[in-house]
Amino acid sequence: MQGNRQGPRPDQQNHGPPQRRPNHMDQQRRSGGDSNGQHLENCEPPSANAGITIDLQNFRKPGEKTFTQRSRLFVGNLPTGVTEPEVEKLFSKYGKASEIFINKDRGFGFIRLETKTMADIAKAELDDTVFRGRQIRVRFATHGAALTVKNLPQFVSNELLEEAFSMFGQIERAIVIVDDRGRPTGKGIVEFTSKPAARKALDRCSDGAFLLTSFPRPITVEPMEQLDDDEGLPEKLVNKNQQCHKERDQPPRFAQPGSFEYEYAMRWKALLEMEKQQFEQVDRNIKEAQEKLEAEMEAAQHEHQVMMMRQDLMRRQEELRRMEEIHNQEVQKRKQQELRIEEEQRRREEDMRRHNEEIMRRQQEAGFKGGNFGNPENREQDMRMMPGPGGMPGMNRNPLAGNAGNVPNAGNNEGAAGNPPMPVGGALFPRGPPGPADFAHNKRRRF
Repeated sequence: MQGNRQGPRPDQQNHGPPQRRPNHMDQQRRSGGDSNGQHLENCEPPSANAGITIDLQNFRKPGEKTFTQRSRLFVGNLPTGVTEPEVEKLFSKYGKASEIFINKDRGFGFIRLETKTMADIAKAELDDTVFRGRQIRVRFATHGAALTVKNLPQFVSNELLEEAFSMFGQIERAIVIVDDRGRPTGKGIVEFTSKPAARKALDRCSDGAFLLTSFPRPITVEPMEQLDDDEGLPEKLVNKNQQCHKERDQPPRFAQPGSFEYEYAMRWKALLEMEKQQFEQVDRNIKEAQEKLEAEMEAAQHEHQVMMMRQDLMRRQEELRRMEEIHNQEVQKRKQQELRIEEEQRRREEDMRRHNEEIMRRQQEAGFKGGNFGNPENREQDMRMMPGPGGMPGMNRNPLAGNAGNVPNAGNNEGAAGNPPMPVGGALFPRGPPGPADFAHNKRRRF
């Protein structure tokens, strides 16, 4: 019996004496350092913020936005009467905080750090630590302005998704979810900076049809379901009531065939299998309906394009016909204007011709009334240019002085003026004495 008790343990067979692996805490105690590798002075217990100095620039990704909802932490089970400066001092190691809220009555608060990486480090180091005699809980706060986007087209990227939803408000993060091979799954996540912007996007997309590409399939938007897949449910957080103890009375096992629990376990399994098959059938029906709708949409889109082309052709033909009508009207107006101009010119020429004819007729009538003396004006000029007394032309101011009735007056003038007597007879009128036509009623007497 003693030999059996002193026999080697199963994990020590063929391995010699048991060897104790070096403990990390033992090395720190021997080296006098804390959990971060720094040496402690005077062997004092490490404080909550003791550790290495963190370079915040090394934990910031290129282009990463700071102080977002993803870096917001929930701090629970805080001591009574804790203040914001105390909580800020507790998290001072992880950078400057932009938001600190403490509910002193209920013992919880929120703090927002600069980046998601720093929030991860703070959560990992401060969760379940003792702060002023109480073990605090540090978790990521629920993102109340996050939305889940479904039915995304195949060629939508993170940038296009962010650009599309930026019309509703400022966006912190927009991600298209892909599988393990990088292929899009048709789902995405959009995180806004405020809840009103997320509510606006949710209402607008629910009421209308929001399209991201030329493919006319609208996306669907839902509030994002907040899940914690990092820590899950630890044993210490299980509500160990009477029901819990009753269900956990037996350890995990496989049901024995033929037993009561095996029979109902198989019935549950059949029900779950039927549910799985029905879900698969629904998925197949939906997929067939989608393919049918896509085919109908392509045919309708082609027909719509043909109709639009036909309407565009008819519109262009109508515009061409209207332009031809306008051109014909302009040509007709131009011809009418040319005809009016020609008619006006013809009328003016006719008036001018008539005027010239009237002038010529009047001249001819005047010539007939003058007898053989020709033009009276020429005749008057000839009489004026006759030689007067003394042989000087143009000096005879009275061409009728040679008339028989006027001869005595000439003699009187001669005696009075001492001038020689004026010639009588044909010498004064080389063309003959004036006749009755020269003294007609329509002739102007100029002498």
